[in-house]
Amino acid sequence: MRGFWHRVRSDGRGVTALEYALIAALVAVVIIGGVSLLGSNVSKVFSTVANTI
Repeated sequence: MRGFWHRVRSDGRGVTALEYALIAALVAVVIIGGVSLLGSNVSKVFSTVANTI
């Protein structure tokens, strides 16, 4: 087990993959937050337009 962790720490590809995974998770959180905030507003706009017509 000790050899495994030494190989993981010495291999730079694992660190890069972890960084990309963290960036992807952050982007997903921002997108989900934006969609949830804008989704209700867009729904209200469409309802207003539909009621006006």
